[in-house]
Amino acid sequence: MSVEARALLARLNLDIDVTRLLSSYPVAVQQMVAIARALGVEAKVLILDEPTSSLDEQEVERLFTVLRQLRSEGMAILFVTHFLEQMYAISDRITVLRNGERVGEYLKADLPPAALITAMVGRELGAAAGRNEPLHEGAMIATGPALLDARGLGRRGELNPTDLLLHRGEVVGVGDVLGSGRTELARLLFGLDRSDSGELHIDGERVRFDNPAQAIRHGLAMCPEERKFDGIVADLSVRENIALALQARLGIWTCLSQARQKEIADRFVKALGIKTADIDTPIALLSGGNQQKVVLARWLATEPRLLILDEPTRGIDVAAKQEIMNEILSLARRGLAVLFISSEMDEVVRVADRIIVMRDRSKVGELPGNSSEQAVYHLIAAGT
Repeated sequence: MSVEARALLARLNLDIDVTRLLSSYPVAVQQMVAIARALGVEAKVLILDEPTSSLDEQEVERLFTVLRQLRSEGMAILFVTHFLEQMYAISDRITVLRNGERVGEYLKADLPPAALITAMVGRELGAAAGRNEPLHEGAMIATGPALLDARGLGRRGELNPTDLLLHRGEVVGVGDVLGSGRTELARLLFGLDRSDSGELHIDGERVRFDNPAQAIRHGLAMCPEERKFDGIVADLSVRENIALALQARLGIWTCLSQARQKEIADRFVKALGIKTADIDTPIALLSGGNQQKVVLARWLATEPRLLILDEPTRGIDVAAKQEIMNEILSLARRGLAVLFISSEMDEVVRVADRIIVMRDRSKVGELPGNSSEQAVYHLIAAGT
């Protein structure tokens, strides 16, 4: 078995100790071993589902070299990815899926990037003109020193070095397609993941967040993308869910009394219009929109200076979406900095003072908040 394994890996120009645990090797090597396994069973079709999601640029190119070799030997390859540049680098034909349906199939040479984006999002790009309607009323102008200044912040295989400025009272939106690195950026800023490049400054002071507790102490808050798995604690009540982050900020030696929890919960239930029979109702019994409001209340209770919102309106009804959007704008008018991440581009352009445009783990540009959805998509497509 060892002899055969080494021979298969040699076809991929990989020389490793085949007796070691696979988990002891980096993800790039694990990918190559999976491909070698396909060679071992003499597969005729190789299906790769997001194989580059955890690889850096050099590892991606090494994988592509192997894939081109296998293609030349007659293997058919289905390469599933959200990375537009990689799609054009490796594909002969491109099939687009949207909302569970096949939109179309195209020869790569016949599908320019703008047309690909149109097929993916389901609307024509049109002219990259700004909107005529004014920016959201009461928006503050970003002046003076930045609250947050990220310089070349990145993590190998997840996010290329990225610059980001956030000022008090400013809503900065993130415009992108899936797989761009937007959630990875949010996780790095909040200390959920550790950066391995760049610097982060808060109020001009260089900081490094090794965990979320440090970010919370500096006034950061984050509503995560997956509300049901990373946001709510389903077995706890509305009151307990709201009190969680503030209790964490105060530390284990300062316990929030039940009376204090009730006071805070009552205040935010009223302020955010959370519909619940009682603050001691299990949060799992609330609608998705009201659960999202509870998660938002949890972080507002810590009196943050910067609020990171990752898909804050996903899976909630239209009325709840509007209420949450209005609350975001109200918070910004009161001086809170907001990083707003959403796959709904119309929401991004509606609330943002500035729009950071990302593609393939990289920031590719910025647009003013009165830009159109088409302008964002044009910038995403440019240079692909």
